[in-house]
Amino acid sequence: SAAPAAVGDMANGSVPPQPKSPYGGEAQSAYTYAGRTNVKMSEALRVLDEGVHPLVIHSSQILAVALLIAAAVIHAPKVTLSDLVELRNSLHLEVAYTGGFTLVAGFLLTIYMLRRPRPVYLVDFATWRMPREKDDGSLCATAAFFRETVEQCGNFMPDSVDFQMKLFERNQISDKCYFPPGIRNYKKGECEFDFTMAAARTEFEHVIFSTCDELFSKTGVKPTDIDILVVNCSLFNPTPSLSAIVINHYKMKDSIQAYSLGGMGCSAGIISVHLAKDLLQVYPRKRALVISTENITQNFYQGNEKSMLISNTLFRMGGAAVLLSGRHADRRRSKYTLLHTVRTHKGGDDSAYRCVFQEEDKAGHVGVRLQKNVMDCAGEAMKTNITVLGPLILPLSEQAFFLANFVARKWLKLKGVKGYVPDFTKAVSHFCIHTGGRAVLDAIQKNLALTDYHLEPSRYSLWRWGNVSSASIWYETDYLEKSGRIR
Repeated sequence: SAAPAAVGDMANGSVPPQPKSPYGGEAQSAYTYAGRTNVKMSEALRVLDEGVHPLVIHSSQILAVALLIAAAVIHAPKVTLSDLVELRNSLHLEVAYTGGFTLVAGFLLTIYMLRRPRPVYLVDFATWRMPREKDDGSLCATAAFFRETVEQCGNFMPDSVDFQMKLFERNQISDKCYFPPGIRNYKKGECEFDFTMAAARTEFEHVIFSTCDELFSKTGVKPTDIDILVVNCSLFNPTPSLSAIVINHYKMKDSIQAYSLGGMGCSAGIISVHLAKDLLQVYPRKRALVISTENITQNFYQGNEKSMLISNTLFRMGGAAVLLSGRHADRRRSKYTLLHTVRTHKGGDDSAYRCVFQEEDKAGHVGVRLQKNVMDCAGEAMKTNITVLGPLILPLSEQAFFLANFVARKWLKLKGVKGYVPDFTKAVSHFCIHTGGRAVLDAIQKNLALTDYHLEPSRYSLWRWGNVSSASIWYETDYLEKSGRIR
């Protein structure tokens, strides 16, 4: 599901960050529409159509099946062998009629088989980690290095240094996470920051090439076997594109369908999977490689506006590569089957549109500004996603409670009726919640009534790897597998 994505702790305990960018003005819209007040109504209608309508359809089907079963249970004991013989003798079907019926049934079955969604398999995935032989600690984002850097680089005022250090410690991210060389090699008087395009490319190549190598090794798939390539990175989008960099390195075939997604925040990992799933419906029996990462090198904010400093303390190096397949031959060796993806886009709402915004500050320093309403916007998107996703996965009992609550609040306008949050633990065994920050995880755990056990993969991933943006859910899935929760 693609709600706005990442979040970290903000000053004074208010909790924000979210969507986008690596590590990180009220401007008037260029266009206004008189009918803008109808957005909430159209959103309600969408929720009703995509959420409640499927529930009603499935409920009627289940009711019909239940009635048939009940009738069979009641009358089956009364049927004797002589009754069956008499029924057989009473059926005098002509050959032509029988043949015609068979042809029509076969035709309809063929149409159904051709039009039904093709299964999409997740064959395997890999997440980036520093090779042990190269992990000498030189790239570790330690608290000591961060404090020394922000104090000595000369770009930050004393209150900005204090603000960043408070967030750095409050985020509960370990010293084992990594900064790219362009940031980590800084040493006053000896080595300055390297925010060049070449340094940013080096970070991308270092993370992605080693991750893809691991994936190809695990699956036995060759780079030339890839038919579809989707690469997402929000804040680094060079020319040639990131997908072109991958294609050139691995010398992939000319016919590959390649896409590079930029500016789509921490939710871009799921958006990329959603895109690959749709492409595998159009191009059957193909394989898709999805790459998710974020680039920190050129996005270490050098100014002093607090709303833009948060990303400096939260984001770390990371990336993931995922192999999806529409080939039936890959079904037996695949780890998972993709069932549903749900996406909600709140860009039509001005407050949501500007809650995470890349721009220059008053001094001309480029950064990502995180507004204080980012958590509210993320919550609204999640609420819509849950409404749509619920009927697809929840048991009937939870759907019935949700539908009754929805009718009472939206149609009957009953006062004092609180929104009902379905118990997703009755349908979902494992949760991979984006590691947007400690406060984000706390809020989601409270709102969905999840236990510490359910949040353990997310909290561990945040501590061990930091906020790796769109790749975070794959680090959490990796934890679930290696801890033995998923076999």
